[in-house]
Amino acid sequence: MAVAGLLFLAFAFFAVGQAAATRNSAQTAADAAALAAGQKYRDQLTAKLLDAIRTGAPWEDLLGGRGVPGGEACASAQWFAGRNDADVTCTADSYPTSFAVRADTRKTVGRSVIPGTESTHASARARAVVEPRCGPGPEPEPKPGEGGEPGPGQGQGQGQGDGQGDSSGAGQDEGGDPPATPSAVNLACEDGKDWSVDPADLRDLPGAADLFSVRLAE
Repeated sequence: MAVAGLLFLAFAFFAVGQAAATRNSAQTAADAAALAAGQKYRDQLTAKLLDAIRTGAPWEDLLGGRGVPGGEACASAQWFAGRNDADVTCTADSYPTSFAVRADTRKTVGRSVIPGTESTHASARARAVVEPRCGPGPEPEPKPGEGGEPGPGQGQGQGQGDGQGDSSGAGQDEGGDPPATPSAVNLACEDGKDWSVDPADLRDLPGAADLFSVRLAE
């Protein structure tokens, strides 16, 4: 009887170990899926933010982490969960700037001396938060010819007085004015790195990790 009791305890401890391993697998899948959703959303935010600055569209909400639907981010979470042999449900929260996921393992705990483990799946939850790392910086200095200041070659009366002004309209819109180039936008970031995004010079641009952080919530 004593030997049988010891064997039962050994198998019971083994079953507990199986359950713990399955639970850890579920948590790994949940964490990876939540982070995948946050990183996908961060990439989308960055692309839309830089495009808005380039075209002169409103960009403040995007810089604050809002303005992109969460569907593609949650699809990315589901794909990563599948790579970890789990199924996941994903919910976009707060604008959305966070993604809550629940992962359920596709494999069960397995057969053991504890009844019901052969049909028991493990579940785990995780939440990833996307946070802005930058805010609006100081207004950029006006370029020559902006802000009411005449620039070089823009003196009063240019092309007037002799009736010989250029009437070709080259480089101008139907109203007679050249199309306006959106102004540069200065960004002040938490790591002390300041960025100036100039639509006229897009060679040096911040990356997604410069603009937004992604972390697992406690």
